[in-house]
Amino acid sequence: MSSPLSRSGIASRLLRGHHEIWERVEAELAAWHGCETALMMTSGYVANEGLLATICEPGDWVAYDELSHACIAEGLRLAKCRRFSFRHNDLAHLEDALKAEAAKAEPGRERFVVTESVFSMDGDAAPLREIANLCTRYGASLIVDEAHSTGCYGDTGSGCVDAAGVRDRVLASVHTGGKALGVPGAYVVGSTLLKEYLTNRCRHLIFTTALPPECGRWWLEMLPKVQADSAGREALHTGAKLLRRELAAAGVPIIGTEFVVPVVMGEDGAAVRVAERVRERGFDVRAIRPPSVPPGTCRGRESVHAGHEPDVLRAVAAAFAEAVRA
Repeated sequence: MSSPLSRSGIASRLLRGHHEIWERVEAELAAWHGCETALMMTSGYVANEGLLATICEPGDWVAYDELSHACIAEGLRLAKCRRFSFRHNDLAHLEDALKAEAAKAEPGRERFVVTESVFSMDGDAAPLREIANLCTRYGASLIVDEAHSTGCYGDTGSGCVDAAGVRDRVLASVHTGGKALGVPGAYVVGSTLLKEYLTNRCRHLIFTTALPPECGRWWLEMLPKVQADSAGREALHTGAKLLRRELAAAGVPIIGTEFVVPVVMGEDGAAVRVAERVRERGFDVRAIRPPSVPPGTCRGRESVHAGHEPDVLRAVAAAFAEAVRA
């Protein structure tokens, strides 16, 4: 006989798809981030796209990092707002644009800045404190995609926004479960007003079948484990530094600073051949090509895990060095 949990979740959350377990999950998430509340969504893509398409309106102005994920660009397209793509992590470029927009002071129009905290394709981090300072100075609301930082940064793994101490200056942050937490779904954290607005206006929530409540039990099981795993976070970043040192010493062309480690080869063919050769050595590396990255910047991308032993990381570096030479 199926349990009450498994029989639920057959409609949107506003109909029969809601289950009290999601209220428990959202309360735990809000406490983790020190926010008023959280709102569960079905995926990170849906959460980003739905959030931006709902709160940004035609006439609003939104600046977003040029390397932001496709779901951010798509959400802004749906919003029909005025969009400005600033050069990756270029604070001067962003400030010039903010200053120009603030000078216009259009009544009834809002300004937003959107960025990822850890960039999935370049393996570097946004200067969140500095971006938050600019938003405060020029009257813009900050939204941060924490997909690759949730579980991996901060004393309890709540992400880069909390680690940077800018939670009170962020309108919303978006977090996924499918990476460090290893569970399906995603969530938006912010104010009670934001949650109420999304619940009543966000089509990505209203017209989407809810996650099965059984998934909520997985969230409740994983959250305390991730929060308590400070040793795992230390191992993750130590391993990332080791891999980056080994690759750099071998002359492998890497970029970024974080545990996502891209090896940029340039053209499609070179990236594909390098990835194939590394896979032949037993490591699951795939070539990343357009549209995921701009033409001419194709790469192999490694994501270090807390459980990777130093010898394994050295072997990965050696495999890449051999593949690049070949």
